[in-house]
Amino acid sequence: MRFRNKPWATDFIAENSFYCIPDPENQKGKWNEIFGNNNPIHIEVGTGKGTFVTEMAKANPTINYIGIELFESVIVKALEKAVAADIPNVKLLNVNAQKLADYFEAGEVDRVYLNFSDPWPKTRHEKRRLTYKGFLDLYKEVLVPQGEIHFKTDNRGLFEYSLMSFSEYGLLLKYVSLDLHNSEFEGNIMTEYEEKFSSKGFPIYRCEVKYPE
Repeated sequence: MRFRNKPWATDFIAENSFYCIPDPENQKGKWNEIFGNNNPIHIEVGTGKGTFVTEMAKANPTINYIGIELFESVIVKALEKAVAADIPNVKLLNVNAQKLADYFEAGEVDRVYLNFSDPWPKTRHEKRRLTYKGFLDLYKEVLVPQGEIHFKTDNRGLFEYSLMSFSEYGLLLKYVSLDLHNSEFEGNIMTEYEEKFSSKGFPIYRCEVKYPE
């Protein structure tokens, strides 16, 4: 996927370091200090344009949210939303999720959100899927004991793969829906992709899993 270059993005990110943390590796183990409280920390890996993470932060002021996005030209859109929302419980990291353990101490994160991740459908790209066992190892490193992963996608193939990956890893299934928007689930906050795909009539798949003791 190609992203349009935004020449102003670097300066805008630098000017808003309150929201987009410039040196997250130096904040490892200090995120509660950054937020100024001891509230739980939830991270979204692949936060995209930031609708989900900012709306979750608005809806849940006693939870701290961190959105992680690799591409500068994408995270700057999330940053615009965070600045406009003017809320203290959301931060953004313009980093590679493969280095999560460089930014968080063991047990520093309470929950991981994976929303509409790239399905990487070719078998040779399996290791790039955010529900691959290598990533599950990473999440386990930073999550509290029995920490949770909440996963949403419109891609049935990725959902089936992920359920199998979770099961083979030994994660415990707490919730599963094959059609989220026609379920009894309450409090769903949609991402940009979710709004797009659901408006076309595509079912949204969702599950919650947790690590065993």
